[in-house]
This record gives sequence, structure tokens and C-alpha cells, in this order.
Amino acid sequence: MEHKNSMAGAKGGPGLLLKSGRIIDPFTMIDTAGDVLVKDGKIAETGKVTDVPENCHIIDVHGKWIVPGLIDMHVHLREPGEEYKETIESGTRAAAAGGFTAVACMPNTRPVNDSSDTTRFILDRTSDAGFARVFPVASITRGLAGEELTEFGDLLENGAVAFSDDGLPVKDAGVMRLALDYARNFNALIISHSEEPELVAGGVMNEGVVSTRLGLKGIPAAAEQIAIFRDTAIAELTGSRLHVAHVSTAGSVEIIRQAKARGVRVTSETAPHYFSLTEEAVEGYNTFAKMNPPLRTETDRKAIVQGLKDGTVDAIATDHAPHSVLEKECEFALAMNGIIGLETSLPLSLELVRQGNISPMDMVRLMSTTPASILGVDGGTLQTEAVADITVIDPALEWVVTEEGFMSKSHNSPFIGKKMQGKATFILIDGRIVAFEA
Repeated sequence: MEHKNSMAGAKGGPGLLLKSGRIIDPFTMIDTAGDVLVKDGKIAETGKVTDVPENCHIIDVHGKWIVPGLIDMHVHLREPGEEYKETIESGTRAAAAGGFTAVACMPNTRPVNDSSDTTRFILDRTSDAGFARVFPVASITRGLAGEELTEFGDLLENGAVAFSDDGLPVKDAGVMRLALDYARNFNALIISHSEEPELVAGGVMNEGVVSTRLGLKGIPAAAEQIAIFRDTAIAELTGSRLHVAHVSTAGSVEIIRQAKARGVRVTSETAPHYFSLTEEAVEGYNTFAKMNPPLRTETDRKAIVQGLKDGTVDAIATDHAPHSVLEKECEFALAMNGIIGLETSLPLSLELVRQGNISPMDMVRLMSTTPASILGVDGGTLQTEAVADITVIDPALEWVVTEEGFMSKSHNSPFIGKKMQGKATFILIDGRIVAFEA
């Protein structure tokens, strides 16, 4: 694969015109045919652009969508510490290829991102080697131990955008209350990995008929739902902001729906695998379908789709979790949890559009505008003077997922061999084109 990186439209460049595309911007509620002019790294004009600057670089994007840059608010880049799985360079390359101009990376690295030194390391590496923006999420507790809070203020000042112990729940309810109370002083976001460990108790897939048939220890839906109920109750008590990661069950959707109705400051996300697959994907002891929380039932899958439709679930995030061959191609019970998702998220989300479950406007809101708002970062809009982070999508392009086609260093995806429809043609970051072509 060849990487192309153009400075047209970037700061100080001659300008860039994306011509004759479909402009979709949930922030301004615009869905119309037209052009987008980029100048000095910002959106200069949208609509029918007639006054084209001299020497402007023009790209005809007829038949394609021009949308605010997609933002994945939940990824694992593995650097520092596990660079054999993924690096900031390879992970952001995968992000850009998948249409993402920005990602928020979880703190369960080695060392854990629980200090400003690690946060700055991530940002420095992104500046040196990144193909997309990276927003570091710092840990709630030191070492993810669930005991002592990190220095929220210092971490925020050094570039952290939120706090999570993702990969592990904050087991002690008192510590979670303290974290939410402390976060309120900064209006900071707490992202909850909602799981009751005693109910998980060594489970490796969803508890139900399939786990029984396969002879695998199951994880009940209640393990997630009890933890979400606890954390939304604490958020209601403290008045703090809470974001629930990787929602996977019908009961979880309903708990969040009820919490929102009570005025709790809660948002949530799900991942494409939870609305595209069910526990049946584990048949044959397929470790590429092993994740945490696990794939659930068809009833749960439909409830996730409904949550996306009615706004209960606010965002689509990948939970991109690269692992090496040794960690996945082994006995099911021993395999690591997680799949890669940056390069398949967009076509799987477009499938919801083709099925009539959500509109194109809804999809862009779920994958760009709302993630930017929840994280409090720039992006998510094509309004004039906004940063020129843009994704250009060909919604009709058909392609097949292949192991060798991944930009990620890992290939642990249950979608290998699947025919997809829809792909990002290229992205712009600060008006600079980032594209990958065969």
C-alpha cells in the first residue's frame, strides 16, 4: 500500500476544493449536494463555491460523501509497552485508512497512562509518527489498581481528555464515587468499563444456549447491567458526567435510557460488532469472536440497534484491540479478549443505513459530531472556520476484508473474508490529505 500525503489546503497552502459531493453535517443539520473549500487548514466555505482561489487544488468527489472527520472515542494503540501488537504509527495508519481523523486511546498500556509523563509521550509520538489525531484517555486510578486516584488536574493540563480504567472496572463503589466527585471539579469525563468481576468469574463468552453447547463458561448479561446501574446511580448522586463504554446488552440499553429520562448526565457507546454479530460467531471456538464484554444474543443485538435509533446510545466506537497471533490462535479459554475494528467500522455502520435503521445524518452524528462533543475536542462539524478535519466516503465501493489488507499490525478480526460496502476514500487533517492507495 502506498501512502500519499498532500499539503493542499493545509496552513499556508494554495487551498483545496472538494467539488460536487454530498455534504452531511449534523452540527449544522446540512445534507445537500455541493462543494467544500478548505483554506489555511480551516473550512472556508460550503455549498456552491463559485469564487475558487487561484492555484486551488480541486478534487471531484461526485458520488461521495463529505463529512466531518470521523472520531473513534475508544481504541487501544498498545504503545507504550506492547508495540508488537500495535504502535501509534500503525494504529493511526489504520485509523486514517478507516476514515478516522482522530482517536481516543485507552490507558491500559505498559506503563499505564496514569502520569503526565506518559500522556506527553503519547502526544509526542503522535506528533512524530501519527497519521491521525490522538486524544489520550488517562486512568482513573494509579496502575488501574482501583484504589488511589490519579492527578486529574495535572493530566488534563498535559493533554488527557477523559479518565477510564478501561479493561478493568473500578470495583470499589466508594472509589468510583470519589472519582466522579473529583471529576466534577474539572467537568471531566469518567468512562466506565462496567463489569461486576464476581459474576464474570472466569467466563469467556455470553452465558446462554451457545456457551452450554460449546462447554464454555459464560458471562451473564447481569455482570454488565449491575455495574451500569451502580455507576449511573453514583453519577446521579454526584451530578457528574459519566460515559458507559462498549454497551452490549438489551438490559444495559434500558438502564441507560431510564437514567437519561431522570436527568442523569450519562452518555454511552457501542461497537460495530455488537450490532453486527451475535454469540453464534463463537461457533467453532472462533477466538476472533472473543471479546469483553462478549457478543450477546440476537435480542441484545436488536436492542443495541434500537438504542442507536432512539438516541439512548450516543456513539459508535470500535474498542479496537489488537493482539498477536500467539494471543489469539490458541485454546479459546486462553485467548485474549478483543478484536481490531478501525478499518471495518465504517462499512458495518453504513450497513445500518442501508437497512433503514439509521439515516446518513445519524451515522455521521454517532461517529463524529457526538464523540467530539462528549470528549470536548475540536471537530465534528463542517461549519465555516472549523478545523478542516474531513472524511470523504464512497458509500457504494465494494471490497473484501483480507488479512494482508489491514494497516494495523494485528489481524484479529472476525470479518476477514467478508464482503463490505462503503469505504473512506481519503481524509483531511488540518486541510492536509492523508490517503492510502494500492
